[in-house]
Amino acid sequence: MKSTYQRLAARVCDKWQEAKSKGQPRFIIALAGPPGSGKSTIAEEVVALVEKSPGGPSIKLIPADGFHLPLSVLRSLPNVEEALKRRGAHWTFDAVATVDLIRRLRNDAGRAQVLAPTFDHAVKDPVLDSLIVDIDIEVCIIEGNYVLVDEAPWSEISNLVDDRWLITVDKDLARQRVASRHLKAGIESNLPDALFRVDQNDSLNGQYVMEHSLGRQDLLVESTEEER
Repeated sequence: MKSTYQRLAARVCDKWQEAKSKGQPRFIIALAGPPGSGKSTIAEEVVALVEKSPGGPSIKLIPADGFHLPLSVLRSLPNVEEALKRRGAHWTFDAVATVDLIRRLRNDAGRAQVLAPTFDHAVKDPVLDSLIVDIDIEVCIIEGNYVLVDEAPWSEISNLVDDRWLITVDKDLARQRVASRHLKAGIESNLPDALFRVDQNDSLNGQYVMEHSLGRQDLLVESTEEER
């Protein structure tokens, strides 16, 4: 994947220079993909490379995980059992707030600081206003499963960003990655249970992401297993 990271970082720098030449104060990228597609890793690697690029733009990664609905909200829903079981599905996120953040990133570029939520995996809940996007940040990458889907209000995001990346991945590879993540986080204690959890939730979410995002991207990126 090293060459992919380098190619994407070069794209960021080139696209930013083009936008800057037109007087645009900020360039926003939406990076989407199913669970286990390596979105976070790709985004982090690209940000690190851009930060090292001579003359490259200032850049900020904003994970959409901060827009999970809090557990208190899920527990107040009439379908509480399903809501907790399916946490991570598109309807368990605050899509309106996600769209609002991206709109503020666009409108307040060069004018005002923007605050965004993050997700605390220890308490398994979002933390409001814990990520700061300074006035002078020139490129933002919004990374999340649903930032390119075609259903409202998520669908508004596409018109608010400048570049749209969709990550594809082999389904079996994604399944193994997410199961390993559940084991590492202590969500499940053995591989069969972790795989069952993936099949009952994460894989369903991944199918939704691809069915509702494919074709809406500017760039399709294949995620493969890292070389060892």
